[in-house]
Amino acid sequence: MRNLRLALVGFGTVGQGFTKLLSRKEHYLAEEYDLGVEVTAIVDTVLGTVVDHDGIDLDWALEKVEKDGEISDDKDPDTVGLIREEDFDVLAEITFTDIETGEPATSFIKGAIRSGKHVISTNKGPPALAMTELEELAEENGVIYRYEGTVLSGTPCINLGSEAMGGTEVTAIRGILNGTCNYILEEMEKGTAYEEALSTAQELGYAEADPTADVEGFDAGTKIVILANKLMGADLKISDLDRSGISGLTGDEVRDPDESGLKTKLIASAREDDGEINVEVGVEELPVDDPLAGVNGVLNAATFATDTLGDVTIIGPGAGSEATAQSLLTDLLAINDRL
Repeated sequence: MRNLRLALVGFGTVGQGFTKLLSRKEHYLAEEYDLGVEVTAIVDTVLGTVVDHDGIDLDWALEKVEKDGEISDDKDPDTVGLIREEDFDVLAEITFTDIETGEPATSFIKGAIRSGKHVISTNKGPPALAMTELEELAEENGVIYRYEGTVLSGTPCINLGSEAMGGTEVTAIRGILNGTCNYILEEMEKGTAYEEALSTAQELGYAEADPTADVEGFDAGTKIVILANKLMGADLKISDLDRSGISGLTGDEVRDPDESGLKTKLIASAREDDGEINVEVGVEELPVDDPLAGVNGVLNAATFATDTLGDVTIIGPGAGSEATAQSLLTDLLAINDRL
């Protein structure tokens, strides 16, 4: 049985969700994949840092956080140094996203790659800002960098386009890539004012206290840039995005679909025009027979236009601790398959 040693950088909601998933799937991974997984380091600047070369007891780590609100009092680690010097196989990079600089995640990922470690990550910043550089660096160092969870969480969007549909050419992409906006727009179709719908989304945990990244289209825009670069061969930056959100919409602009026959959605898209790939995010009214029109609540979806299959649409959860943790497990198993 192969044994992979992991270092987790980031032990917040997703990091803890991944830890729970690894603990729950331990026997399944051994039986179905002949794989053992040991977490030998957990690094978090809020919850603390623990390193154990014999493997950290994951149930202990989770219980420690729940009981004490931390796993240790070491909250100022040299994270890049630890990544480079510690003996492990795969870095699970699960820190916060900064779409302006990609840091500190990009430095963590580069440190791992340069020291011969594979990387799995849910952080949108690095692939949105430096995908080509990081993938070339990984190839030069003989390791694998995967980031499935950056777009549709655990729903296999990147893998679908780059692997499951191998041999097809993706000629355009349209998607509902932000569940918060999808929820708010559905509430507005029922006659709820934007401010009230947003407040309810925050109470339900769908929207952050500062919802700017969601409602102004930055989150969806970052994801469509990642998809365009990965699946359509583009070389785009966030600054290339034509973006508008939903915060300025009024009730008059979001019509009842029972009366209009149209569904209001925030659509992120990538398409080729005159040899150039353009990416944009904006509100559209979709006919009810459009696959994206039937995507409800906080679900996400993406439709790929291809040269051999026509349109292919995938729908699934685009956020949540367990769903995002599943993306990390999917990427980990993909790495295991290639070793």
